[in-house]
Amino acid sequence: MTAEAEVRGVLERLTDAWNAGDAAAYGRLFTEDADYVTFFGANFSGREAIESSHRALFEGPLRGSKLTGQLGASAKVRFVRPDVAVVVVGGGSSLNGAETTDAGRESTVSFVLVREGEEWLITAFQNTRVSDPRG
Repeated sequence: MTAEAEVRGVLERLTDAWNAGDAAAYGRLFTEDADYVTFFGANFSGREAIESSHRALFEGPLRGSKLTGQLGASAKVRFVRPDVAVVVVGGGSSLNGAETTDAGRESTVSFVLVREGEEWLITAFQNTRVSDPRG
């Protein structure tokens, strides 16, 4: 499998973990010292904080939500070094678990992935809501 396919596979597993509401599986895709910046600007630092915050979301306000789109398939993947990948992709979510993105829930997401041993992990994540700057 190519490095690009492996990176895309991480994004697919991220989507699968979210859609299953599995905070542990979601958190395992991040490095121990990862930074996770939400669309509203909060930064969860470290795998434990990422898993814990998503457990609260998956058990609370985002219970049953689904990520829409195909992150792994549509992502722009660029290798800045053989062991570091920058990924930019559009995506969204549906609060009621639909296959289509809810109005106002479209995002552009940036990832930095690093190869640690035989696996790729996310070390930085930035989610930005798509909006019209004209108001």
